[in-house]
Amino acid sequence: MRENIKRDYYLQQLIDKRENGLIKVVTGIRRSGKSHLLFILFKDYLLEQGIKKEQIIELPLDVDEYVDYRDPDKMSKYIHEKITDDKMYYILIDEVQYAISKEELKNPENIRLYNVLNGLLRLRNVDVYVTGSNSKMLTKDVLTAFRNRGDEVKVYPLSFREYYDFVGGDKSEAYEEYALYGGMPLVLSRKTDAEKARYLQGLFEETYFKDITERYDIELEEVLKELTDDLCSSIGSLTNSTKIANTLQSVKQIKVSSNTISKYLNYLVESFLFNVAQRYDIKGKKHFEYPSKYYCTDIGLRNARLNFRQQEETHIMENIIYNELIYRGYNVDVGVVEIIEKVDDKRTKKQCEIDFVVNVGSKRYYIQSALSIPDENKMQTELRPLKNTNDFFKKIIITKSSMKPWNDEDGILHLGLFDFLLNENSLDF
Repeated sequence: MRENIKRDYYLQQLIDKRENGLIKVVTGIRRSGKSHLLFILFKDYLLEQGIKKEQIIELPLDVDEYVDYRDPDKMSKYIHEKITDDKMYYILIDEVQYAISKEELKNPENIRLYNVLNGLLRLRNVDVYVTGSNSKMLTKDVLTAFRNRGDEVKVYPLSFREYYDFVGGDKSEAYEEYALYGGMPLVLSRKTDAEKARYLQGLFEETYFKDITERYDIELEEVLKELTDDLCSSIGSLTNSTKIANTLQSVKQIKVSSNTISKYLNYLVESFLFNVAQRYDIKGKKHFEYPSKYYCTDIGLRNARLNFRQQEETHIMENIIYNELIYRGYNVDVGVVEIIEKVDDKRTKKQCEIDFVVNVGSKRYYIQSALSIPDENKMQTELRPLKNTNDFFKKIIITKSSMKPWNDEDGILHLGLFDFLLNENSLDF
C-alpha cells in the first residue's frame, strides 16, 4: 500500500536538484517517508530515465546488513569499489546520522563522514543523496560541514492533499480521519482504529524518545515525556520554558530548571517532533524572544500521545493549517497587533493576535483560523486585528466549511478549509 502513496512535491525537488554538484540532504521526522521517497520513488524515476541498477548504490545504514558501513572509511571503500566506469553513479545513503559519532558532533567540521562525502563529489560521475532524522547534525551545520555543498529537502508527514489523493471519497470524512490519525504514511497500512492508535503511540516510546535519549544523553527522561505531553496538550497556546517548569513543579511536583526545559524544547524541535512559531510585532516590525507557540509536526502523533482524549477541534484545525503552510515552504509567525481604543474619553492599548503571519519572498499573508463564525460578533472579533495592520498585504480568514472563496467589502478573503488544504494556490484566490 505504501508504495502507491505519491510524494510528487518532494520527488520534483530531488529531480530539480539532480546532478547539481551538491549533496542532497533529505531531512525529517522518523517514519515520515524519507526512505520511501529516496529508495522507491526517486530510484524508480532514475530507472525510468534509463539509469542501470548497478549505477545506483544504496546504503540503508539502519539495516543490520549494512551496519559495517557506519564506519565512514568502510563506506568509502565500498562505494569506490562499486564505481567501475565513467557512467554517472547515484549514491543513496539512508539515516546517515548512524555514521556520525557523538564525539564528532562536538566539532562538526572534523566529522569523517562529511570528508568522505565531500571527497566523492570530486569525482565527476557521482551524485550523492542522504537522509537524516536529526536536524542538529544535518541542518544547522550542514552548509559548513559540507563546505557549502549541501542542499536540503525537508520532508513532512503527508499533507491533507497527499492523504486525500490516496484515500479519496468524501472530503469531510477524509478530513475527520486525518484530523484524528494524522499523516504518518504507515498509518494508512493499519486497518483498524486500534492498530492505528498502537502504531502512533509506539512511535514515541520505541523510536522518538529512544532516539532523543540516546542522542542527547538525556538524564531526566520523565521530564522529557511530561514536556512532550504538555506541548501536545497546549498546541496553539503561548508558552515558554519558565512557564512550563513552573507548571511541572506545581502540577506534577517535578522540580526542574527553566534552562533544562529550554534544552529539551530544542531537542524536540531538532528531532522534528515540533515546530515553533515566534510572535511578531506587525507594526513594530520585530520578533519577541518569548513566549512562542509550538505545533506538532503530525496531528495524529499529538492525539496518540494524549491517548486521543483531548480533541479540541479548533486547536487541531489551527495545527493542521500551520503544518500546511510549513509544508508549502512558507515562513510562519504569530502576529501581534497593538490597537488603540477610546473608551469613556480614555485611550487604551490592547494587543490582538493574528494566528499566522506568512512570508514567502516578497509576499506576505495574514491568516486567521476560525472553526466557525456563527454570528456578527464572532466575525468582528476575527476581522478586528486584520483591519488594524495598517498595510496592504493580503488578509485571509479560513473556516471549516465547503463554501466557495469570496472577498468581503474590506478585501479580506474568506476561504473554506478544504479549498485551502486541497489547492496549493489557494492563498492567491
